[in-house]
Amino acid sequence: MATELQCPDSMPCHNQQVNSTSTPSPEQLRPGDPIPDPAGGTRAPRAKVTLLTGHAHSSAPAEQDTGACGGSSLISESNSGSGDSSSYDAPAGDSFLGDCELSRQIGAQLKLLPMNDQIRELQTIIRDNGRGKGSGEFPRLWIRLVVEEGLNQLPYKECMVTTPTGYKYEGVKFEKGNCGVSIMRSGEAMEQGLRDCCRSIRIGKILIQSDEETQRAKVYYAKFPPDIYRRKVLLMYPILSTGNTVIEAVKVLIEHGVQPSVIILLSLFSTPHGAKSIIQEFPEITILTTEVHPVAPTHFGQKYFGTD
Repeated sequence: MATELQCPDSMPCHNQQVNSTSTPSPEQLRPGDPIPDPAGGTRAPRAKVTLLTGHAHSSAPAEQDTGACGGSSLISESNSGSGDSSSYDAPAGDSFLGDCELSRQIGAQLKLLPMNDQIRELQTIIRDNGRGKGSGEFPRLWIRLVVEEGLNQLPYKECMVTTPTGYKYEGVKFEKGNCGVSIMRSGEAMEQGLRDCCRSIRIGKILIQSDEETQRAKVYYAKFPPDIYRRKVLLMYPILSTGNTVIEAVKVLIEHGVQPSVIILLSLFSTPHGAKSIIQEFPEITILTTEVHPVAPTHFGQKYFGTD
């Protein structure tokens, strides 16, 4: 499940340095006792941190302790020049941010999948310059995880079904009115993952490329379901570098009557600059990704389709 970017008191952010010096065990506290402060004073107990599961019926707001942890920098990978000419270079002062820092700067509209060794290995394979053609088979499971969590953000309703043995089972089913939209070409890599989960879902396409003269994103092709303005939209684009392509795609969707609040952007990688640009332009849109890092592997499409 995607979690809202908040850190509980019991653990620091995953990329925050932890002081390894041993400290004496504190005395056992009784209910109602103030929590001692390391500086010598006492402080009131902190608010409980609630992790969002992303289900549509989870409407309880999460309480955040802004002092739980802060962002810290992480040494980013060097750009070896193996990617395409559109590789993103982080602006001055832009660094890999901790989850809490991202939450403060970008907001709760940015959701990250919980990091594990499997996802980290897949990220490593995509970024590895030594991997040649054929690396595209590895992200399929990874894409499936992102798509499944995106579906988890959609509304559903309770239903009653009868099992083969005649018993009643209380379950849920998705509400009607969902669709996917892929931004060509790299976005098409995520279509099969969506088809595997929802075989009957309708999928639209947008082709956006940079104009050779102005270097601005330009829409060359757009094909959507005719009633897309009534639907929830899963917008698929694996790599968010500058965010310009996604911003243009959302503008096209708005022209077709789609509200930003019903758009869920599914991506594998995102830069802090790209995520902030999209949220600043469309504060109601939801971004679901696995990693926020100043260097995005913009060669993902070439590796996936075997054209690198």
